[in-house]
Amino acid sequence: MVFKTDELINELTTYVNSHIQYAEKLKGFNETELLKKKNEKSWSAIECLEHLNLYAQFYNKEIRKRIDNSKYFKSTVFKSGYLGNKSAVSMLPKKDMDTMNTFKSKNPIYSELDAATVLNKFIKLQKELVELLEKSKEIDLTKTKTAITLPLLKFRLGDTLRFVIYHNERHIQQAKKALK
Repeated sequence: MVFKTDELINELTTYVNSHIQYAEKLKGFNETELLKKKNEKSWSAIECLEHLNLYAQFYNKEIRKRIDNSKYFKSTVFKSGYLGNKSAVSMLPKKDMDTMNTFKSKNPIYSELDAATVLNKFIKLQKELVELLEKSKEIDLTKTKTAITLPLLKFRLGDTLRFVIYHNERHIQQAKKALK
C-alpha cells in the first residue's frame, strides 16, 4: 500500500490523541472498576494498558533511535512492506476479534498493578509517541527501518508506527469491553 506521508502521520496522531483522552477519562473510575475482569483469564482495563506500556517501552526507544540516526530525509509518500502491512492491518480491531497470544514478558495478567501508576505511565508514553510522530514527519518512513519485538525481523518505520498504534487501538477497545 502507498500512503501520503502527512496524511498517515495525521491519522496515527489522531489515534494516539484519542488513546490519551481515553486514559485521562479512566482517571475518573475507581480502582476496583479498573481492575475488574470478566473471568480469570481475561484482562482488566488496567492490564490492557499495562500491556501497551510494556510494548511502548521497547518501541518508543527503538523508534526514537531510528529517527535520530536516520540518513533518509522526508518523502511525500510511504510504501508499506508486505509483511509490515499485513502485521499492521491484523492489529486493527474487528467486530469479532480473535484473541492473540502475547509474549510472556508482555503479559500483565496476575501482576500487582496500581491503576493510577499504570494510567500515568500510559499517558506519558503516549505523549512521547505523539512527539515521535511529529519528528517522523522529517524522515523517510519507507527507507528507515526499525527492529520489532520478533528477533531478526525489521519493518519500515511507517509500518512499525502503524503496527504499534493499531495494536494500541485494539487493546483500548479491549479495555472498554472490560469496563462494560
